[in-house]
Amino acid sequence: MGFRSFAVARLPAALTGLPGLRSTAAPAPTEAEAASFDALAHRLHYLPKADIRRIREAYKFADAAHLGQLRTSGEPYITHPIAVAGICAEWRLDAQAIMASLLHDTMEDCGVTKAELIEKFEAPTAELVDGLTKLDKLQFSTKEESQAESFRKMLLAMARDVRVILIKLADRLHNMRTMDAMAAVKQRRIARETLDIYAPIAHRLGLNQIYRELQELSFQFISPWRHAALSKAITKARGNRRDLVSRIERDVLKAFGESELKVEIHGREKTLYSIYKKMKDKHLSFAQVSDIFGFRIVVADLPSCYLSLGVLHQLYKPQPGRFKDYIAIPKPNGYQSLHTTLVSPLGTPVEFQIRTENMHLVAEKGVAAHWMYKAGTSSQGMQQLGANWLQSLIDIQDETRDANEFLEHVKIDLFPDAVYVFTPKSKIMALPKGATPVDFAYAIHSDVGDHCVAAQINGEPVPLRTELRSGDVVEIVTAPGARPNPAWLSFVRTGRARSKIRHFLKNLEQEESRDLGEKMLAQALRAEGLTLPSLDDEDQTAAQAWQQLARWAGNRHVDELLVEIGLGRKIASIVAKKLARMLTEQGQRPDAVMLTMGRFGDDDAPAQGQVMLDGSEGASVRLAPCCRPIPGDDVKGYLGRGEGLLVHTAECSVGRKLFQRDSEHWIAVTWAEELSRPFEAAVSLLLNNGKGVLAQVASAVSSAEADITHISMSEESQASETAEMNLLLSVRDRLHLADVLRTLKRSPAVLRVWRVKP
Repeated sequence: MGFRSFAVARLPAALTGLPGLRSTAAPAPTEAEAASFDALAHRLHYLPKADIRRIREAYKFADAAHLGQLRTSGEPYITHPIAVAGICAEWRLDAQAIMASLLHDTMEDCGVTKAELIEKFEAPTAELVDGLTKLDKLQFSTKEESQAESFRKMLLAMARDVRVILIKLADRLHNMRTMDAMAAVKQRRIARETLDIYAPIAHRLGLNQIYRELQELSFQFISPWRHAALSKAITKARGNRRDLVSRIERDVLKAFGESELKVEIHGREKTLYSIYKKMKDKHLSFAQVSDIFGFRIVVADLPSCYLSLGVLHQLYKPQPGRFKDYIAIPKPNGYQSLHTTLVSPLGTPVEFQIRTENMHLVAEKGVAAHWMYKAGTSSQGMQQLGANWLQSLIDIQDETRDANEFLEHVKIDLFPDAVYVFTPKSKIMALPKGATPVDFAYAIHSDVGDHCVAAQINGEPVPLRTELRSGDVVEIVTAPGARPNPAWLSFVRTGRARSKIRHFLKNLEQEESRDLGEKMLAQALRAEGLTLPSLDDEDQTAAQAWQQLARWAGNRHVDELLVEIGLGRKIASIVAKKLARMLTEQGQRPDAVMLTMGRFGDDDAPAQGQVMLDGSEGASVRLAPCCRPIPGDDVKGYLGRGEGLLVHTAECSVGRKLFQRDSEHWIAVTWAEELSRPFEAAVSLLLNNGKGVLAQVASAVSSAEADITHISMSEESQASETAEMNLLLSVRDRLHLADVLRTLKRSPAVLRVWRVKP
């Protein structure tokens, strides 16, 4: 949106001559007046007298708590909580919220405890204050981590009670309005944080009035020179366009008078920040930004919106492609209006927004409009839209315990733009710009996202990374055995989808690492001549042994210990020796045959046991990309600390260096008899450079029943008579690779072919 009404009091004085302007500026209060309860009392007329008495008590408590404290400007600190409470009173928030806004800094700055607040002002008010209180910075290693954790706490408190964010935004707005006394570096840091986080949250919750003012103030502190230059340019433009604005207003009033529709017409002016952003994004000069001025038409009811649109389109010609119906399809933050751009008598485009009074209230106040409706029913849709986003924050938090990761997810979700797509049953869904079918799948349900295998847009199959466009009908194809692909993280746009995928992959890695750890511990214990005790809770003796072992290893439970073994954080042979001693103390005796097989089965294999590779390995067992082992290669496994098992060929130079440096982390690995998938091998070819070479190579690979999964050539090769080509081939095993290499050598274009080794 990015417009401000001509009638807004905080505009420069140069506006006073524009049509429809009325001055609302009041004389600045004195310092004593600003610090007194009277500065707030006249705004609380909508509350019962009993509530006003409770708010007065909160004021007295806050005034006493902040006694002697001054703001950077030199004013008494209490002027800030009073101003914040005043902004909340403009939204007609309830008494608890007004009390919390007066008390919001008492816990952080004055050492007041939550228990004291509960005792004096009851639990709901104390909970609001607690949600607003920043965490102690000493608990965190870095300032960034502290900010992220503080922000996470605020958002989660806000998800439980939206009044938290309304008070927080009022707090930030007053701080931005009174930042002149701060150092320039601090001004820029706070303004940047406001522009990146708080302004988008205000927009996401439909608080457009605050959203515009926060953007404008941030722009003023981040780029003061640009702000001053644009301000000067727009003041000059007002004078040049005064006659045009007056003429359009006269024409519009006359047209609506003849149609007998009752309307209110307000002039609007684009904010300096939105002009600057448009110039920057579209590489325009100020003179090329044509829609600086516009008009808002406020009507009595919904049908009048569409009737008004007809009146305007009869008056001036509409610009094709510039009509948007946000009434039929509201924005994700609940905003509703008709937008149309018309060509004025002088040929310049002028935007009109048409809405009802209720729509106007929601457009300016967003979720805060809930408290401003007398009936309290008209804003339920707005509340639901806000609640849906706030619930998604709780869902993300359930899967993301890291504060910085949580902040990253939330920033992704704070998109001002949206695309509107349809389910096959014609339900409308709003997603951020750039969203894909995977985002759509997770927006429907996490199970749909987890089992997504394909998508159709408007009945046509498309790749899962396709960007959705407004109006698309999206259908997701699922399969019971499917699971999220790590590659999806490179293109999903919603925080919900990203957190769900990461959560699934983390759990999958834990499960695989646990299974691998159990297998390794069983094999290491076999080398001690013993079998692994049952992990079944019903076997009390075994359960006691496992609990004792976990405590010895410093883990909370057995599963955590097995995961750490699987990830290489603990060595299976050491844990097995401890477990063997415990089992021996319980009366178990090593089996002589098993002991002999375990001790003398492999000549050089360390005593960690042996892992079988069958191709079904997941996140916990990986094939090293340096040597790309395939079945038939002699292999060994490196158990990296926290990285799971990495399998190298025995002749790999990278693996040999690791073995010399860290021999106790190597375990024996062997290939299974039956394999579940093909494997990739790296191959290089020296070719006669000419027409059709690639086709000959592809044909030779295909005739040997292999597949090419990746192909590349160096740029120097393209200009020379010979060329080097690098292939990744999908083969069954070493014998199959040898067959492919023989077939390639017989091709006329191939001079040499060899398998790539580190």
